[in-house]
Amino acid sequence: MSRSEDLRPIVTLAPVIPVVVIEDTGQAIPLARALVAGGLKVIEITLRTPAATAAIEAIAGEVEGAIVGAGTVLSKGQLVASARAGAQFIVSPGINDDLLKAADDSPVPWMPGSATPSEAMRLMDEGYTIQKFFPAEQSGGVRYLKALASVLPAVSFCPTGGVDAKNAADYLALGNVVCVGGSWVTPKDALAGGDFARIEGLAREAAKLGVKR
Repeated sequence: MSRSEDLRPIVTLAPVIPVVVIEDTGQAIPLARALVAGGLKVIEITLRTPAATAAIEAIAGEVEGAIVGAGTVLSKGQLVASARAGAQFIVSPGINDDLLKAADDSPVPWMPGSATPSEAMRLMDEGYTIQKFFPAEQSGGVRYLKALASVLPAVSFCPTGGVDAKNAADYLALGNVVCVGGSWVTPKDALAGGDFARIEGLAREAAKLGVKR
């Protein structure tokens, strides 16, 4: 049985998962509301700032329609804390034994990261058939994923890292890409200036991108 079964309804909800680095917890709720209004209900808050866990908790408790997850999860402690804060999915850039064990013990769906066939095969053996492909552009991008499709047909990827409005459609056209992750939907200057109308507009454009599922 695939351990990614509970993750699939989340990652197929929209073609793009906004990857958000949030510095101010007060921005979390209006940001999430803008993304949801624009059609991107699945939101990844990365654990790269002190505000991240509180932002996850705020969105989970206050924003109707939002499915908030935690990204850049590197340890068991971070996974457990994110789940307690209300994260509905967990994303990691790679894998280690600590995370594999923690994910086994957690009811929250986990999307582990891979960048090589060996890593993808190990995760496939563990039952993870939906994986983050990171860093996407630096690891070979669209051509690399196209090559993997024939040898690892059971694995679907969410490319993240260097994915933007210019190349997202190229990734989404691949049969083994289930969605993409990117930060272009929530630009730093728009966040800093509280320009949530701009973010909603970018989300609306991203939500229109096509994907084969």
